[in-house]
Amino acid sequence: MKRNYSLVRTFIAVLSLVSLAAPFITVEAQTRRGAATASAGAKPAAAKCNGAWTGSITYTRTQSMSDTKTTERVSNRGKDTTTFELKYDYKAQVAVVESAEQNGRSDGKATINHSFTTSETTRAVEKNSCDRGKTWRDMTGNFLSLSQVTGSAKEEASVGIGVNSDVTYSVSVGLPPIKGQATGKETSSFSGQCVPKEGKNVSMPPTEVSIQGNSLTSDGSHRIDPSDPNRLSGSFSQSFHNVTETITWNLQKCGAPLRLIDLKFEEMKFPTWNDWVEVSEQKGTTDGNLVKIKAKVLNASGETKYADVKINETYKGDKWDGARPDAPLEDLTASVRVEAGEEREVEFVWDSSGYAWYDDGRPRLVQRIKAELEENGKKADEMTKNLKVGPKPVVLVHGLWSNWKAWEPWQNILTTSHSYDWKAYPVGEKPEKGIMNTGGSFLSTNATNSIFENAQELGKYIRYAQEDRNAWHVDIVAHSMGGLISRHYIHHFMPPSDDGRPQVAHLVMLGTPNMGSPCADVMNTAFETLGKNVEAVRQLRQDVAAEFNRTVTNRKGVKFSVLAGDPLPVMCKTYVWNDGVVPVPSAIWQIKDNAKSKNVHTELTGTVDFSNFVKPRLAIGPKGNHLPEAPEAPALPNYQGLLVEPQNPEYSPRRFYGASTAESDVFARWLTIEPGNPTEIELPIAGGVEDLGLTFIANASISVTLVGPDGSVAGKDEAGSRTAGSPFRSIYVERGVKPGIWTVRISNTGREKTDIALTSWSGVRR
Repeated sequence: MKRNYSLVRTFIAVLSLVSLAAPFITVEAQTRRGAATASAGAKPAAAKCNGAWTGSITYTRTQSMSDTKTTERVSNRGKDTTTFELKYDYKAQVAVVESAEQNGRSDGKATINHSFTTSETTRAVEKNSCDRGKTWRDMTGNFLSLSQVTGSAKEEASVGIGVNSDVTYSVSVGLPPIKGQATGKETSSFSGQCVPKEGKNVSMPPTEVSIQGNSLTSDGSHRIDPSDPNRLSGSFSQSFHNVTETITWNLQKCGAPLRLIDLKFEEMKFPTWNDWVEVSEQKGTTDGNLVKIKAKVLNASGETKYADVKINETYKGDKWDGARPDAPLEDLTASVRVEAGEEREVEFVWDSSGYAWYDDGRPRLVQRIKAELEENGKKADEMTKNLKVGPKPVVLVHGLWSNWKAWEPWQNILTTSHSYDWKAYPVGEKPEKGIMNTGGSFLSTNATNSIFENAQELGKYIRYAQEDRNAWHVDIVAHSMGGLISRHYIHHFMPPSDDGRPQVAHLVMLGTPNMGSPCADVMNTAFETLGKNVEAVRQLRQDVAAEFNRTVTNRKGVKFSVLAGDPLPVMCKTYVWNDGVVPVPSAIWQIKDNAKSKNVHTELTGTVDFSNFVKPRLAIGPKGNHLPEAPEAPALPNYQGLLVEPQNPEYSPRRFYGASTAESDVFARWLTIEPGNPTEIELPIAGGVEDLGLTFIANASISVTLVGPDGSVAGKDEAGSRTAGSPFRSIYVERGVKPGIWTVRISNTGREKTDIALTSWSGVRR
């Protein structure tokens, strides 16, 4: 296998391409734009200043080409695959300053960087035999030919600003040739040959070459802003022959010698730390992200300048706080030295935590950031730019026997509370991003995900929310069992963040059974009696919750808050204030930031509790506490029961016991109820029963009435009532429980048949 090289021939071809292509393209641009510059010197009627234009012009020229082809070798036993690549990058940063004659003309001082690279790689593979055809193997050769021309220089440049009578204008720049260096090399390597073959490395020493200049003129379609006729900013681009040329300008007439010419913002592209990308004004950034503020200073004078750059927030133009004075944005101040005709960019990293809100909880729809330039303690220039900061995305975690649709109203709630930039992410809305299984429909005996498995699905959805909003931090609002799933995720799966703050800033729980639910104990016993396994209910038993709390303890700096419903005084064998599903002590557990609501379990996700409890914990302004929660020594709770002193003096504390009926120790039924066909079942009650409770799980269309032996209605839980949508529904009769045959009347107000599971419990006189 042989390959001939001619590094010198390749090198000369590259130099010819560099020297010939640029003049051809430049002449074409000059010819096409000649008409636009002919009116240079005309002045718009609105201009009040006759000074020179000063500022900056950036010119770039790029070209890239690549090609791959494969050819059969002469022997027909192999192939040669050749890839050719060309890349050309030329950039000139031009400081536009007033000419030394101060005659209204502008001069350019350019910093030019040039890079032109071509490479050709070939991989040759051929099957050959080293033992006269007994065995065959691949013999390969790899070849590289690389040529490069680089150069950088600071040179004078010609600039032109042509203003027409109709206040259109054009901007042109002409850049001189500069000197550069050309280098090249060729390498080869071989493998699989019968006799090992040594590769070669040939290098071309650096050779001085001339790099042609470039020029470009905008198309004359840009117009002067009549409200600010002494400022010009814009860009123009053209592409042809795989070449793209762009000119960008920021110019001012009668501007101060030392001034700000640009202010922009960058954020890190999640999930890659330090991958900074520019923030678009329309999309903005997300609360809690780190933002890099870049201010560019231009010295349009002929001498070295020293200045200070300060970053403030300004309220001017704000609807509510327009009269407030400017305030420093953290401690963002830097000193800078700028040489004559030089541009210097100053960078600050700013923590945007809280800037989606005012400190009183009002939405802050836009953040106005001002850069101020001071020279010798006096303000020389300022520049203000808007930065939209959207709230952290809210990941919504549903509970037992539920799905993402439980949160359907929440996007509208968030939008009306701030703007459409406050995004709701109910887990499971996009199943491909993560979906939890917490029992499916009521009374489902299908396989249910464990809390461990659901926590992993939650993690996928958090990741999706972060990527969708480019948010380094999120908030979680969880209902019922969703709070346990969220706690499990935080303890076991939540990854560390590079900024030292937790990925989940705040976990807000609504009616979460942190110490389990007595109703889960009661119903699980009934299911076991009936020979059914309802895993979703088993996971909420108090003994299961005790084991969960023994192992799930690490909050990793996440702030925890919980809202407990307390409209009901008794539930499932326990005298304790509750929301129909979760006792108050179970919800509050060891969470210091807690509150109570008079809403039942399924109402806790409504607008009232959002406004009173959820929003104040998420809408935290800049002066609020955004630091991680300090860890505390864990204290295991007492799980000897949830009996507490009554909050209503009308009740006296008592403990409830298992069901005591004339038939059996446990009364449990599982029935299918047809629409419009009421069903009655008998509930025999033995003597000595003091209090009686009936707990059932059913669709919200089911109505249940408990009738005493004398035919009087002792209690009811009807379809359409506040508790109809709860996982557990109960009827409680306090005292006056007569022995005999009680009747449970069940009716289905819906259109389809549905199941109901029910059991009784009672207190026994001792």
